[in-house]
Amino acid sequence: MRILSGIQPSGTIHIGNYFGMIKKMVEAQNDGELFAFIASYHALTSVKDKDVLEKNIFEAAVNFLALGMDPEKSTFWVQSDVKEVLELYWLLSNHTSMGLLERAHSYLSLIHI
Repeated sequence: MRILSGIQPSGTIHIGNYFGMIKKMVEAQNDGELFAFIASYHALTSVKDKDVLEKNIFEAAVNFLALGMDPEKSTFWVQSDVKEVLELYWLLSNHTSMGLLERAHSYLSLIHI
C-alpha cells in the first residue's frame, strides 16, 4: 500500500498536528510505502515572510524526525525542493478546467497568491 500525506508549515506544530497527521504517518512507516512531505507551497497562502516560512519548514522537519519519522523507512521531502511540483501544476492548469477542479476533493490554487 502507498500512503501520501503532507503538513502545511503555516505556524508552530501543535498537538492537533501530532494526533491529526504526524502520529499516523510515523505509525504508517511499517504499513506500506510512505510518502510524507512538508507542503511549503500551500503555506504561501498564509505565510508571506520568507524567513518565517523557512523557520516553520525547518521546525516541521525537526519535529517529524524527533517524533519518529525514519528517513530509511519513508520518503520525506519539502514540496518546494521538487521543481516538478510547479511544472506539473503549470501543465495541468493549462489542460484542466475550473469545473473539473471544483469537482475534485482538493486542489492547490497558486493563482490567488
